Amino acid sequence: MKITVLDASTLGADLDLSPLNEVGEVEIYGTTEPQDVAARIAESEVVLINKIKLNGTNLGGAKNLKLICIAATGYDNIDTAYCREHGIAVSNVVGYSTQSVAQVTLSMALSLYTHLPEYTKAVEDGSYTRGGVANKLSPVYHEICGKTWGIVGYGNIGKQVAAVARAMGCEVIAFKRTPCEGVECVSLDELCLRADIISIHLPLADATRGIIGEREIALMKNDAIVINVARGAVTDEAALARAVAGGRLGGIGVDVYSVEPMPKDHPFYPIKDMPNVCLTPHMAWGAAEARARCLDEIIKNIRAFFDGERRSRVD
Repeated sequence: MKITVLDASTLGADLDLSPLNEVGEVEIYGTTEPQDVAARIAESEVVLINKIKLNGTNLGGAKNLKLICIAATGYDNIDTAYCREHGIAVSNVVGYSTQSVAQVTLSMALSLYTHLPEYTKAVEDGSYTRGGVANKLSPVYHEICGKTWGIVGYGNIGKQVAAVARAMGCEVIAFKRTPCEGVECVSLDELCLRADIISIHLPLADATRGIIGEREIALMKNDAIVINVARGAVTDEAALARAVAGGRLGGIGVDVYSVEPMPKDHPFYPIKDMPNVCLTPHMAWGAAEARARCLDEIIKNIRAFFDGERRSRVD
């Protein structure tokens, strides 16, 4: 069985991919340009990807292809309708990054609320030493205990973020299309009106594209913090950038972008150095433990498929 990995670099140089050799003959590419995808998968039975886009334009010549394994939970980069029509199975990995993403979400919230980069900079640049005062307490920061944390998307990650938010003393509310027990479920409008911290944990789909836009931002408190660790396109990025630049929001923390890597003409590029902006390079999912779990699940998905089992399928 030939297994082709098209974008291994996105999985981290430290991740040992040798366990894949237990299930097939493996060919690994660090990166693959769009024009090279079709040729590289032409003889493959299994293709493993993270961010590469697969659709009719590059899948047509892959006559041996039986299974696409996505090293992620989201699969909006795969034309699943084409795969169904042509008998290509597609599997993803669910739950592997829950702890990692929740940790980064909390880290962003705490950093923005506490102004941590500004305080550490005061020590690093010597201004604290030169100031001659034992304490530096500007900019003013606030406790998140007692604040309302609104969670947009209450799946595995949303629930874990809720748990850590409660542990910090926050009141938690959630927007979920199908309300559930264990959390106060509210409309998106109410969440935007009430929340001091808003974190987004939604998959990208037609129904969620741009779900946080100009209208929703206008409902938010002027000092609200918005954190997006889901997909860039679930927000109107230009609207978020304008709101922060104009002092209409307290801050943003973003790990995901509609175009990745973030280009210089992205709406966030001009505000990337603002003290109330925390931008990270799509790393929230990628703790070492999370990536190891992801690879283990992919191998299980491959074994299950060729044993005739249906496991983690999204086609």
